[in-house]
Amino acid sequence: MKGTLLGEVIAEFLGTMVLILFGAGVVAMTLLFGTGVPGEVIKGGYTNVTLAWGLGVVMGIYTAGKVSGAHLNPAVTLALAVFRGFPWQKIVPYVAAQTAGAFFAAALVFLVYRPAFLRFDPLLERTAGVFTTFPAFPDLPFTGFLDQVIGTALLLFLIFAITDERNQAVGALGPVLIGLVVVGIGMSFGALHGYAINPARDFGPRLFTVVAGFKNNGLTDGTGVFLTPIAGPLIGGLMGAALYDFAVRPYLNKGG
Repeated sequence: MKGTLLGEVIAEFLGTMVLILFGAGVVAMTLLFGTGVPGEVIKGGYTNVTLAWGLGVVMGIYTAGKVSGAHLNPAVTLALAVFRGFPWQKIVPYVAAQTAGAFFAAALVFLVYRPAFLRFDPLLERTAGVFTTFPAFPDLPFTGFLDQVIGTALLLFLIFAITDERNQAVGALGPVLIGLVVVGIGMSFGALHGYAINPARDFGPRLFTVVAGFKNNGLTDGTGVFLTPIAGPLIGGLMGAALYDFAVRPYLNKGG
């Protein structure tokens, strides 16, 4: 039992790490090399960001899927515990592994891009957003919260639809379809709060920004920004999962 849980925890760590390496990496490249410095080619834009986050999800799921189920997201873990019988005693180890994997990936991205960070933002005052999310309207906190609730509800609703054994069989394409869901959410709901839709994806890298000395990080600056991408996804994930189970699943052909 312990060996199985250890393997699952390692898989969640590595899967989440892969996810954040793609995600934080593309934001770093887009921001730090997107200023038009003479002689420097601008490296992409928002479309690149959404595509790379989606690819990160795909590769993270392929990394961990067969070992841990590739939750990679505390909102997914909680929803599976409530609606699919995932063991409650595994929630804390899974969430800890997901958060640690996100933290470690953020550290690796910073290590790779450190010279660019120091050129673009020597005092680390305005680039914490490479790693974590912030509201577009700080004076309207409910706007970002609602964005996170709806975005994560959509995510869990569609994850349940894609992975439901009673629904259409998708097999090995499941991770690709879930990645495309994340791309779609990013393109449709990415502006208001950075579409974290994942507490570990946001909080792990945010912890890293604190350790690395980033200012205006949303955790130690007194703004309380870190609460929205934790509470919103947890609530929204349960809502989306419940909607699928009560509004769709009962009407599926149980015989397949």
